[in-house]
Amino acid sequence: MNRLTDAACFGKIRAMILVIVTSLRHFLGWTVSAFSSRQNLILENLAFRQQLLALHAKRPRRRLTTLQKLFWVVLLRLWSEWERALVLVTPRTVVGWHRAGFRLYWTWVSRARRVAGRRRVSKEVRALIIRTAAENPTWGAPRIHGELLELGFDLSERTVSRWVRRVPKNPDSAHRWLTFLRNHREAIAAMDFFTAPTLTFGVLYCFFIIRHNRRKILHFNVTRNPNAFWVGQQMREAWPYAPAHKFLLFDRDPKFGTDMISAVKDLGSQPIRAAFRGPWQNVVAERWVASCRRDLLDHVIVLNEQHLKRLMSEYVHYHHEDRTHLGRAKDTPTGRPLAICPAVESKIHSFPRLGGLHHRYAVAA
Repeated sequence: MNRLTDAACFGKIRAMILVIVTSLRHFLGWTVSAFSSRQNLILENLAFRQQLLALHAKRPRRRLTTLQKLFWVVLLRLWSEWERALVLVTPRTVVGWHRAGFRLYWTWVSRARRVAGRRRVSKEVRALIIRTAAENPTWGAPRIHGELLELGFDLSERTVSRWVRRVPKNPDSAHRWLTFLRNHREAIAAMDFFTAPTLTFGVLYCFFIIRHNRRKILHFNVTRNPNAFWVGQQMREAWPYAPAHKFLLFDRDPKFGTDMISAVKDLGSQPIRAAFRGPWQNVVAERWVASCRRDLLDHVIVLNEQHLKRLMSEYVHYHHEDRTHLGRAKDTPTGRPLAICPAVESKIHSFPRLGGLHHRYAVAA
C-alpha cells in the first residue's frame, strides 16, 4: 500500500515538473519572439527612413550615395528579411554592391601587403630613366646606369635596361632639329619672304636674311615682283666682302628655285630646305616675321614701296639696338649696355621709337 502511494506521488511530481518546464519554454520563446519582432520592426523602419532620405535628396537623378549603399550592404549581413523593405532598388542591385565592396576590400588588402621578390622601382626613378634615354638617344643602358649611380640611386643595370627598352627608338623630329640648330647656330643664317598690303590694295614683298646666333638682320629689301635673279642679288649684297654662313636655311617657297640654290652654292654656303608644311624648322625667321607684324605692321597702313622701306629700316634699327629678345637671354642683338642700378630718386627718361609705338628707357645722367 505504501509503495503504491509513493509511486503515485512521484508521478504527480514528475508531471508538475514537465508542466513547469513546458510553461517556461513557452515563456522564453514568447519573450525571444517579442524582442525579435521588435528588432525586425526597428530595422525595417530604419530601412524605410534611409530610402525616404534618398528620395528627398536634391540631385539631378535619384542616386544612392556611397554611405547609403554601405548601409544596405551591412543590413544584408545583419537582417535576414532585408529584401522585404527594398523599394528604390532590387535585391540584385544590393548583392552587386556587396560584390563590388568585396573586390575593393581584397584589392586594398593585396596592395597593402608587402610584395615579395625584386625591389620595386619607384615612379620617379622610372620617369628619370625614360627622360634620360629620350634626351640622350645615343646613350645605352650602361651609360644611363652610371649616371644614376652618380646621382645616388641604387639599382642594377639590368633594371635600367628593362626600362630603356620602353623608350621610343626614334626621338621626336622637332627635338632632333632643335638640337641641330643649337649646335650650328653660329654657322646658320635663314632667309624668308613676307607680304605687306598697301593702301591701294597692292602687295609688297619684303625679303630678309637673319643670323641665328644673335638674331641680327644681315640684309632686307622690298619689291613688288620678286624673282630668282633679284633674290641672288640680295644675297650678294648681304655678304659683299665677308664669306657667307656655312648653312643657309629657307623654306620651299617657289621663289627659292634651282637658280637660287645654285647662287647659294656659289657663295660658298650649303643650302638647307625645310620640310613641306614645316615652318617650325625655320623658326627664327618665322618668329622675326611675327614680331615685325605684331610690333609694327599691324599698326600702320603701308602707302608704297618707299614707305615700307623706311618703316622696315626703322624697325631693324629698333630690333638691333633697343628690343630685348628671349632667344638672347633678354638682351639685344647688338648687346645693349647695362645701366647701373638706379637710386629711388633717379629720373628715368623715355625715348620714342617707331613713331611712339614703342619706347626705350634710360637713367638720367
